[in-house]
Amino acid sequence: MGSREVLGQAARLASSGLLLQVLFRLITFVLNAFVLRFLSKEIVGIVNVRLTLLYSTTIFLAREAFRRACLSGGAQRDWSQTLNLLWLTVPLGVFWSLFLGWVWLQLLQVPDPDVIPHYGTGVVLFGFSAVVELLGEPFWVLAQAHMFVKLKVIAESLSVILKSILTAFLVLWLPHWGLYIFSLAQAFVNWEEAKLTWSFFKQSFLKQILTEGERYVMTFLNVLNFGDQGVYDIVNNLGSLVARLIFQPIEESFYIFFAKVLEREKDASLQKQEDVAVAAAVLESLLKLALLTGLTVTVFGLAYSQLALDIYGGAMLSSGSGPVLLRAYCLYVLLLAINGVTECFTFAAMSKEEVDKYNFTMLALSSSFLLLSYLLIRWCGSVGFILANCFNMGIRITHSLCFIHRYYLKSPYRPLAGLFLSPVLLGVFALSGGITAVSEAFLCCERGWPARLAHITVGALCLGATLGTAFLTEAKLIHFLRTQLGVSRLADKTM
Repeated sequence: MGSREVLGQAARLASSGLLLQVLFRLITFVLNAFVLRFLSKEIVGIVNVRLTLLYSTTIFLAREAFRRACLSGGAQRDWSQTLNLLWLTVPLGVFWSLFLGWVWLQLLQVPDPDVIPHYGTGVVLFGFSAVVELLGEPFWVLAQAHMFVKLKVIAESLSVILKSILTAFLVLWLPHWGLYIFSLAQAFVNWEEAKLTWSFFKQSFLKQILTEGERYVMTFLNVLNFGDQGVYDIVNNLGSLVARLIFQPIEESFYIFFAKVLEREKDASLQKQEDVAVAAAVLESLLKLALLTGLTVTVFGLAYSQLALDIYGGAMLSSGSGPVLLRAYCLYVLLLAINGVTECFTFAAMSKEEVDKYNFTMLALSSSFLLLSYLLIRWCGSVGFILANCFNMGIRITHSLCFIHRYYLKSPYRPLAGLFLSPVLLGVFALSGGITAVSEAFLCCERGWPARLAHITVGALCLGATLGTAFLTEAKLIHFLRTQLGVSRLADKTM
């Protein structure tokens, strides 16, 4: 299969993933707004921070390294050996769920049962649900490697929809059940791949600390009460909505594309030049898309954070630290978007030796990140978590940019040009930021709905002007999007 065909399949997989993310986030958005009306923010904090951290840590440590290793290379391989390796995720999941469940029950502060009942049952059931999910991991990797889009869409859509419906009914009819509601709803070997899996496991362990670092600090050091944890998590989920909607499916799909097209042990000058050229063009377009999306969220998010929180969760979110948290998160989204694309390429192109070397960098970064998070939260409250995350992302982006620069140094391609925008577009971004900031000062948010609607109208006009300027000045990106969306639609028709 040629690089162009792989690119078409990756684009199709990314577009379907984007639709799935829109569906998932819309359902989650509505469900959280519904749940906040019936349950306390303490229960929301326990579920969305502590129990979800238990679940995500178990899943991540058991499967992430296997995914990255077994999705490298082509689909033509001895799949019996690969599947044998993938089944190891289940006993690993059992081990991590038991060990982490013991930590969550014995070493962490147990919530007051009068305020948050059924905590022990919640820990057990969240750990059990993680193991159940891992039973389908070999089939997920097989479907992802062969890009079975319809299978992924149907399976994941049904899972989220049924879980959300069950949660909503339990909240409505049995709110006194508390944590039971969320717990019930949650519920021969290829040695080259195995060695690569071990390298990615070490990296994944460190990456998990960086990804969920603030939750570990909150959970193990008790720097915030459960109510503040709940508010932080809601703002965190709302702030990362756009990045997760767009860049999570892109990162997953185009990691597969880069891993299939590029050979890990060779630099760009020693590989098939057609594949290297296609990979460089795709990386440049993805970087441009990430930069534009991140800048849009940052510029417009600063002026609309308080209004968004007030509409979403009422005074509980829009007063206090909520708006400051969301404004800081808007800046973090820009770094998050760029990091997702750069690491997507870097991890697909690195050799095993480079992965092992990078693990030492991740170890130092993880330690400094946890220390910085603790110090910053003592100094400036929960916004310190976001500032520490910005520092973390800045270092990771710098490392990835250096790798990409070295990788293409001996070739005529310069994909990092995707990080430069036209001066006209940058000027429009700056002007829109100034106009919306003035609009917020005079029209939002204590002046009633007529003023709020006027503020929203100002933002819509500025956003339209910004997107129109981007359409006129970024012709290469527009061509890439049109081409790949066209490929995706054509592939869908031929399925």
